[in-house]
Amino acid sequence: MNAPAEIQQKAELRDYLAAERTFLAWIRTGLALMGFGFVVARFGLFLQQVRVLQNAAPESSTGLSLWFGTALIAAGVIVDVVSVWNHVRLVRHLNEGATMPAHPSTQAVVIAVFLALVGLAMAIYLVSFRGSADSRSENMNHPESTKEAEMAQAAQASSNGIVSKASNHSVDQTVENLKNILQAKGVTLFAVVDHSGEAEKVGMKMRPTKLLIFSSPKAGTPLMLAAPSIAIDLPLKILVSEDDRGRVWVSYNSPEYLKERHGLPADLLQNIAVVETLAAE
Repeated sequence: MNAPAEIQQKAELRDYLAAERTFLAWIRTGLALMGFGFVVARFGLFLQQVRVLQNAAPESSTGLSLWFGTALIAAGVIVDVVSVWNHVRLVRHLNEGATMPAHPSTQAVVIAVFLALVGLAMAIYLVSFRGSADSRSENMNHPESTKEAEMAQAAQASSNGIVSKASNHSVDQTVENLKNILQAKGVTLFAVVDHSGEAEKVGMKMRPTKLLIFSSPKAGTPLMLAAPSIAIDLPLKILVSEDDRGRVWVSYNSPEYLKERHGLPADLLQNIAVVETLAAE
C-alpha cells in the first residue's frame, strides 16, 4: 500500500486565537506609540510653561519634542497598518493549511530599534536642555542669589558710591533698551564705549562690558554753575556689564554720592537723579 504523498493539516481553533491575540497586542502597541507620541509632542509646551513660571521669556519654538512626538505617532500608525496586513496574511495561510516559516519578527525588531534610537535622541535632548536650563537659572532664575549679590553691591555702593542693579536681559539688549529710553526722553547719547569689543581687537578676553555716556545740557549746565567740579563726573554714565556667573548688571554713580562729593544744592539733585530712573526702566 502506498502512503499518500502529502497530507494537508488543518489549522486548529487555538491557532486562530493565538493569531488574534498577537494582532490585538500589536494594535495596543500602535496605540501606545501614538499616545506617547502625543505626550512627547506636547512636552515643548510644558517647557514653555515652566519658563513662564520661572519668570523667564518663553521660547517661540517647542524644540525637538514636536518632531520626536510626530515620529512616534507616525510609527504607531505604521505599526497598526502593518499589523492588519500581517494578520490577514496569517489567517489566509491558516485557512489554506500552509505552515508559516519560523523566523524572528521583522516588525518587532524594527520597532525595537526605532524606539531605541528615539529614546537615545530624547535622552540627549533632555540632557542638553537641562544644561541650558541650569545656565539660565544661574543667570536669572535664582532670586535669592541675585538678592544676595544686590545686597553685596549695595554694601559696596555705600563706600564708593556705585549703585548696581540686576538686569533680566543680555548686555546688548540692555544697552538697546537704554538707548531707546534715552531717545524717548530727549536725552543726548554721546557715545557707547564697547570695552569688551576693544579688548577683543587686541587679542584679549573680556566679558561683555559697555559704557553709555549721555547728558542733557539743560540739566547739566545748572549743576556745573553751582559746583564746577562736577564737570569731572559729567556727562552721566551707565555701565552695563556681565559678571563671571553670567549675570548682567546696570551700574551708575549714586546721585546722593555725587551730591556729597561736589556739594551740590539739594534742589539740583533731581538733575542727576534721571540716571536712577533710566536704570529702573
